[in-house]
Amino acid sequence: MKTDNRKVALVGAGLVGMSYAYAMLNQNICDELVLIDIDRQRAEGEAMDLNHGLAFSGSNMKIYAGDYADCAGADIVALCAGVAQKPGESRIALLQRNAEVFRSIVEPVRDSGFQGVFLVATNPVDIMTRITQLLSGFESSRVLGTGTALDTARLRYLLGQYFSVDPRNVHAYVIGEHGDSEFVPWSQALIATKPILTIFEQGGSRYRREDMEQISTEVRDAAQKIISAKKATYYGIGMAMARISRAILGDEHSVLTVSSLLQGEYGLREVCLGAPCVVGREGVKAAVTLSLTPPEVSQLYHSADLLLEALRDIQL
Repeated sequence: MKTDNRKVALVGAGLVGMSYAYAMLNQNICDELVLIDIDRQRAEGEAMDLNHGLAFSGSNMKIYAGDYADCAGADIVALCAGVAQKPGESRIALLQRNAEVFRSIVEPVRDSGFQGVFLVATNPVDIMTRITQLLSGFESSRVLGTGTALDTARLRYLLGQYFSVDPRNVHAYVIGEHGDSEFVPWSQALIATKPILTIFEQGGSRYRREDMEQISTEVRDAAQKIISAKKATYYGIGMAMARISRAILGDEHSVLTVSSLLQGEYGLREVCLGAPCVVGREGVKAAVTLSLTPPEVSQLYHSADLLLEALRDIQL
């Protein structure tokens, strides 16, 4: 991949895609951003609107509407496109329709000569990440999804509030499916270098383990709460995508809870789910295998089984 011009192609100029684009512009994460949407006029309007803010951003980004041929030479192709669930439609039917949408996207992106990293945000993100990898034929390290990156950020925010510490000094993860079966491995949660479970043992009545279960539930249900209030969630995931993109373009080797294909970690294969991974210029450098307790391993297997079951019903 080229290193002198950080180029990103965004497919899907909806609320999530444009929240991502806006974050990329404000943080000056790339040099060139091409917007691709089935509604070309919308993409052109969004590009115009973003360009009008360039003078206030301190960025010299080149922003324009394009098509799949423009993915050639891109470092990242971010996928935010997809279809909404129809009333009464089953999850599997929705998955099948989104698989067909992704076929119409991933194959022309691949055929453009794209050799960078796919970043998937479309839900259900773990399944769509696996579908992208299968359709593209790319090595698994170059296809990753947002996974539980946003869930992990929500968790650290809430734990920071609970313990009255900077969330950046909270080291805890949400892993598994980005969805109902995700969970927090509390055995691996730290404040600075001190295990949270140890804090409970030493904290008397000030801190309670039951509060952690309430926090994990709040994290898992956050998206539905936001959707109930404002019909959709997009700022947080847009920021999460921007953070992952910065790690890729800067070759940071940052540890982020992205969704990627497991290669035997935790005894699992052929499934993408959220877990801590080292992310750099070529995508996922390696998974960071956590020392989970037996109950936590069971939770992870349950999450993986649900994803594998859903994948089995999809025709590619």
